[in-house]
Amino acid sequence: MIETSGATSARVSSRTAIVDCDIHANVPSVQTLFPYLPDYWIEHINQSLFKGPVESAYPPNAPVTARPGSIPADGRPAGSDLDLLRDQILDPLRVEIGILNCTYAVDSLHNPDAAIALARAVNDWLIAEWLDREPRLRASIVVPSQLPAAAAREIDRIGDHPGVVQVLLPARSHFPYGNRNYHPLWEAIARHDLVAGLHFGGVPGNPPTPSGWPSYYLEEYAGMAQVFQSQVVSIVSEGVFDQFPSVRVALLESGFTWLPSFMWRFDKEWRNLRRLVPWVKRAPSAYIREHIRITIQPLDVPPNPEHLLQIIDQIGSEELLLYASDYPHLHAADPEETLLRHLPETLVQKICNENARRFYRL
Repeated sequence: MIETSGATSARVSSRTAIVDCDIHANVPSVQTLFPYLPDYWIEHINQSLFKGPVESAYPPNAPVTARPGSIPADGRPAGSDLDLLRDQILDPLRVEIGILNCTYAVDSLHNPDAAIALARAVNDWLIAEWLDREPRLRASIVVPSQLPAAAAREIDRIGDHPGVVQVLLPARSHFPYGNRNYHPLWEAIARHDLVAGLHFGGVPGNPPTPSGWPSYYLEEYAGMAQVFQSQVVSIVSEGVFDQFPSVRVALLESGFTWLPSFMWRFDKEWRNLRRLVPWVKRAPSAYIREHIRITIQPLDVPPNPEHLLQIIDQIGSEELLLYASDYPHLHAADPEETLLRHLPETLVQKICNENARRFYRL
């Protein structure tokens, strides 16, 4: 059982440099991408009034989308201003490295050429407007995940850039990511030794629940943990880690308190049905502990803080959890007050810095 440390400070930022594994960088408008788009697409956008991918897993200006003060004065969306990011996260939290995740929904586009062109433009925009201007930042590659071969080409195009550490994949997808249709994508991720970041959201056009379309955003938001679980089951069961043993997967904005009971059930069913997937040589929990990491935000806090410590103990590894502010999104629980101040200093250091440095090869 984890022993708490009475000497642990309530403010992690005062004692350890942070690796923030989930910072959002949002494209203000499709016109922002014009310097990085071919003339054909600029003309197409101007003549057709195409606004780019407009579907989003985040309602505009809702608390889960924009914390107070994160919306720029000129009305651009939260997460689109580098100066605000510096003032609100990088400087006050002493962020040593921050990983940008741009959830520009190219996976929602039915025109494959548009999806490819816009993904490429977003990546060039991230490099020019964020990485080149702020040395503390790293980036995740935006890919047209509905087109695995095209996604692999985009990874090959910029996957060796020193500021790129991850490929961003929306948690909701056309098929579960273990499906062999995604093998070109996994091959490219492994080839460039990048992390695959499965992030909350995705708009592939199919329902977000196994039973069809929900009526309210609350249903989709609360049920997203089930989507992450289905992806982990698929990736492990269909042998992604066996075929690509160097692949690493981060679960971003998924919560983590569901993980112990999920691993117990996954292991139990694998023991009963392992003959159906003979390539899965070990218990699923062993693959998860070796290949998967998970960010601490959003933090699902039980009424008794001791229960949260029990969940961390039940995970069975001090290597799995990664710090994330999820800026500019606002969550009910402050990770410093509800989690980190209850943990021993050595574990806080792992969550806030060491685990991410090893996992992302930083």
